[in-house]
Amino acid sequence: MTDERRRIPAPAVDLYTRFIHGEIDRRAFVRGVSRYAVAGLTASTIIEALMPNYALGQQVSREDERIRADYVTIPTENGHGSIRGYLVRPFSADSRSATPAKLPGVIVIHENRGLNPHTEDVARRFALANFMAFAPDTLTSVGGYPGDDFKGGQLFAGLDREKMTQDLVSAARWLRARPDCTGKIASTGFCFGGAQTNALAGILGPELAAAAPFYGGATPSAAVGNIRAAVLIHHGALDTRLAEAYPAQEADLKAHGVTYEGHLWPESVHGFFNDATPERYNPRTAAQAWDRTIEWFNTHTRDRAA
Repeated sequence: MTDERRRIPAPAVDLYTRFIHGEIDRRAFVRGVSRYAVAGLTASTIIEALMPNYALGQQVSREDERIRADYVTIPTENGHGSIRGYLVRPFSADSRSATPAKLPGVIVIHENRGLNPHTEDVARRFALANFMAFAPDTLTSVGGYPGDDFKGGQLFAGLDREKMTQDLVSAARWLRARPDCTGKIASTGFCFGGAQTNALAGILGPELAAAAPFYGGATPSAAVGNIRAAVLIHHGALDTRLAEAYPAQEADLKAHGVTYEGHLWPESVHGFFNDATPERYNPRTAAQAWDRTIEWFNTHTRDRAA
């Protein structure tokens, strides 16, 4: 962590988290941040440092020759009628024969602002780990991610949450049924996407092989008994609300015999995996969580002999 990043007060980072969750409006966010302005660190400087920088966070270029990517729109049941998403496969899986290689699939679910460049970049990272990834945009019914997180959050807040979940259920089933998928799929997601990953585990039952929610709300207790996926939970130890709720989540999983593993990553706040928001990003624990996720998905979506 650089000296400049150490100068951003932790309460200001917490204000940003509350802002993007819709707990406070933009005016309250700006007013709150202004309290932490000091000589050499103005409110505008703090706010600029807290906003996402998607170019900074990109790890895999959209033009990377090792992947094949496209946008696909699919019909959905009981949701908004359709959902558009970003489908990515490794180039090597489709270039060696006339028949595409079958790969395990991963649903990659965005935070509560829509399918932004960071989530698409995560999907490309999965393709380089030899998965096929589909990152759906739950803002499809209102025109999709608008290219701005603040506007995306406003659109998100106006949508029916149950219909969004059903859109994601359809997306997962579509991915699982594709002829270039092995029929084994996993789900991961961040914040809203983490909660939706937990929800999908309870809804899909044996249709979902593995789940790796990042700082997301737990599966509703009534649905935990339906989970057949192996669940890998990532929370930041400094993400107080979710860290304090984890023991109850763990107790539910244990009571129903769910295969699971949980991590409260040290020195990590809500959003610690998101390298597009450097004030929240923890490069050390993000790398560890990513490596563990790939290992988890390999274990639970691939044949042992593969």
